[in-house]
Parts: sequence; structure tokens; C-alpha cells
Amino acid sequence: MVNYFWDERAMEKAGKYPPTMLAIGDSWFWYAFVGGSLVNNIGDIVESKNHKILAKGMNGAEAYDFVDGKYAGIVNHALKKFGSGLSAVFISAGGNDFAGFNDLRPLLKPECQNETTAAGCFRDGQDGLADFMSGIDLHYRKLIGLAYTHTVPGCKIVMHTYDYAIPTGKGIFGGAGWLKPALQAAGVPDNLHHACVKHLLDAFQQVLNAIAAMDPLNLLVVDSRNTLAPHEWANELHPSSAGFKKIAWQCWHPVLKRVNLAN
Repeated sequence: MVNYFWDERAMEKAGKYPPTMLAIGDSWFWYAFVGGSLVNNIGDIVESKNHKILAKGMNGAEAYDFVDGKYAGIVNHALKKFGSGLSAVFISAGGNDFAGFNDLRPLLKPECQNETTAAGCFRDGQDGLADFMSGIDLHYRKLIGLAYTHTVPGCKIVMHTYDYAIPTGKGIFGGAGWLKPALQAAGVPDNLHHACVKHLLDAFQQVLNAIAAMDPLNLLVVDSRNTLAPHEWANELHPSSAGFKKIAWQCWHPVLKRVNLAN
């Protein structure tokens, strides 16, 4: 029987209430197409330990939204309501902060035609990439602090790195992608498009690792970079159903098993 839910009433009606795990996140937890998201597959992984997952958040959510934005109240309420009974809190946030023309374009230099490295395509100084990552770091630390406040000692907080998305320009239902338009507008050479995405996600991974170093026993990072083959992406940001399953079992399962959240 299903052990993962996006609605409390459905969870209660199914007799799986209350949750033992809370998944706070963006579309990697909320992807609604055939095959589902990471949550579906993580649910399968932890089912043998009788865990039940409740997801909070929404497609398109940014890290800010969970602590100071439109989902802050929902997240705070869920942590306060269920925190004492949680074995884990999963966090999927940060990808939407830099995915999208209005997010990615300002991080890139005005003209990148003559750049020869991915790092050279990004702005330095105030409002540059380093400042941007500092903002994500702040939002993560605030969310983790909130989770610490409401959960019991030993509750695991699990973050993840996404994967090296391929800027093909493919969106959902034929729409524009979230990455390629900004790269093209900045004049980034075609051969550096994927390298720029890797540079972003490597910087994000460094943020997560620095946070996890505060409490290595309870703050965990699932590193899912360089996992998917090109055909395992559904579009610029989301894996296919097989891709989500691959990341869950290849990357999440070993981490969850190590801390006794899965067999």
C-alpha cells in the first residue's frame, strides 16, 4: 500500500497517519507526471521500515519560500505538528532559485561570447554567484534550525544536490526551458552551456556540504550529480520516471540505509 502522500486528509483516510517523515520540497518532490517524483521512489525505499512520508511545498518553490515566503507557514505548522514523531526531514530546494530566465540571467555576465571557461561566464562581487549561494545557504540554515527546534534529537535531515541538467531548451508541454534561454541571451558559447550548469550545481553542493559539516551525524547530503544519462531526462530540469527511480535507488538508498532509515 502507498506510504507517501501530498495531502494530509488522504493520508489519514488511508490509515497511514501520522507521518514519520516529512518531505519539504520543490518539483523533485512534487513532479506529477507518470512515474512520479523522488518522493514516490523514496517511499518505496523506506517502506520496509514502516515509514510514512508527507510532502509539503510545491512545484516551482524556492528555498526562500519555505522559511520566509509563501510556504513558510505550512512548513512551520507541519514541523510543529509532527516533529516529535519524525525520523527524518527531507529537503529539496535551491534548484528553482537559479533555474529560470529571471534567476539565471542575472548571475551571468552581460556578454559572455569571449569567455573560455564556465567560471568566467558568471558575475563576481556583489550580486554575483558567491553572494547568490550565500543566500541559499542562509535559507537552508534557517529551515534546518526550524527543523531542529521541532524534532527530537537524532532526527535525520537529508538534503540533495540534483544532477547535472542538460540545457536542451526543452520545457514542459512544449514550453521553453529554464536554462538554455538565459545562457543564449548572455552569449555563452554553446560548448560551455553544460559546463555552466555543472559549475552552478558544484557551487550548490559546496553549500550543502558546509552545512552538513555542522552536524555530520544528523545532517546528510545525497550527492546525485553525474548520475543520469541524457536519455534519462524528461526535460531541462526533471528526470524521467526511470531517472527519478535511478537517483532514488542509486544515490538515496545507500545514505538512508547507512542511518537505518531503510533496509
